[in-house]
Amino acid sequence: MPNIDGVEKTAAHIGTLVPRDVLDVAIEAAYRAGAELDARFGRTPRGVRAKRDPTDLVSDADRAAEAAVADVLARRRPDDGIVAEEGTVDRAGTTGLGWVVDPLDGTANYLCGIPLFCVSIACEDASGTLAGAIFDPVRDELFASVRGGPVRIDGAPAPGLQRTSLDAAVVTGGIACDTDAEAKRAGKLDKRLFRHVGQRRALGSAALELAWTAAGRFDVCFQEQWIHPWDVDAGLFICQRTGLRVHRLPPLEDGLAPRFLAAREPLAAEVLDLIGPSSKERRRAAQAPPLRGRPFRRTPS
Repeated sequence: MPNIDGVEKTAAHIGTLVPRDVLDVAIEAAYRAGAELDARFGRTPRGVRAKRDPTDLVSDADRAAEAAVADVLARRRPDDGIVAEEGTVDRAGTTGLGWVVDPLDGTANYLCGIPLFCVSIACEDASGTLAGAIFDPVRDELFASVRGGPVRIDGAPAPGLQRTSLDAAVVTGGIACDTDAEAKRAGKLDKRLFRHVGQRRALGSAALELAWTAAGRFDVCFQEQWIHPWDVDAGLFICQRTGLRVHRLPPLEDGLAPRFLAAREPLAAEVLDLIGPSSKERRRAAQAPPLRGRPFRRTPS
């Protein structure tokens, strides 16, 4: 089985009791949400408001897509839990299964008329993600898989040439740069990582970037930003199911964003070596005395 977070997953570990309908439900919900987005795309946006900051927007399209997903889940899996980005249908559930829903990943693109956005839906149990579906309504492409089952990728097949050298690789992903600490870290990444890669692309949708990495259109997806589970859970799972190395990495230090990596070997190993901590920082940490009684510090949301 593929690695995730550097831990080998065995059949015994992940279990075998996968409900027969979860992938079908994920796909139906993704299609229904995608139809709502497609019907409104290119029109004057309605009901637009800011959530946490002026760049974090929601519109009637987000809400309509989330309602479409909720309708499918209420009909087919009414006792499961739900966590959705817009929070209109959240519930705890009683089955041990939970759905993590982003009805529109890439809202800024969508509202600007940029055709790079998608629906992302994951179903999870106590062992992690067991099914995921990402639907791109503009290109009518579905990326989906279920634990122990095949991976479905619509559209053009992955390129026949697998780039194994980072200096020829196409890398995608977003980097947080909202604070002075994040801006300083972004500068270090430019020197330590991005100057070593062949080409760099950013789509403005973490879920779509992961889906395209699973499809072989990108060689590496590296995200270092404040990402919610609904942005990446389905995409990371689909990447893992296609045989990529997948890592959820903690922030390098307080105040910096968590990191997510999906890539084939040996590219994953090269990127891990470059994104830090540096050899100097590792030596400094090894020489420092252990911390005692360090107070708990809540991670920024």
